[in-house]
Amino acid sequence: MRIAFFIALLVLAGCGTAPSRIDNACAIFAQRDGLFNNWARDARHASREYGVPVPVLMATIYTESSFRAHARPKRTYILGFIPWKRASSAYGYAQALDGTWASYKRETGRWNASRSDFGDAIHFVAWYHNKSNRRNGISLGDGYRLYLAYYAGHAGYERGQFTSGIRGAAQRSARMASQYERQLRACGY
Repeated sequence: MRIAFFIALLVLAGCGTAPSRIDNACAIFAQRDGLFNNWARDARHASREYGVPVPVLMATIYTESSFRAHARPKRTYILGFIPWKRASSAYGYAQALDGTWASYKRETGRWNASRSDFGDAIHFVAWYHNKSNRRNGISLGDGYRLYLAYYAGHAGYERGQFTSGIRGAAQRSARMASQYERQLRACGY
């Protein structure tokens, strides 16, 4: 009984914090290479299922949450000090909105999926990018445009009205995807 408890504790301990070197895909995968919590395996699986390159998937999560499982938008404040609502319902690694997450679960049948589980979140990102490819004609390797559609939504992407902040985030995501691609090639993941 004690051994099972100790093993469960070790598995859970690795789930709560973001990797320490999020600018290096090889380091991220090395830090999360457990039997049950294997991010490289999860990323490759999502990539194979939806055709989106692993570096693009990882860069989206990097840009959205910095690999923090329980990331949320900042709260707004009334009178500058009374905590109020959050800007959106975005949550988890992928910063998926409540409605979009519900659509994902319904369309994929993954009813137990959790936004704070990396495997579920990267699967969601791949699913969403694949939808962007089918609906908006965006190449699955185009990290810049996929991120624009991810952030603005499919209809928002079609309207094409992006602030400089959104464009900047998309450029960071595309640069990170290129960096991750070079790193993963070098380390053999």
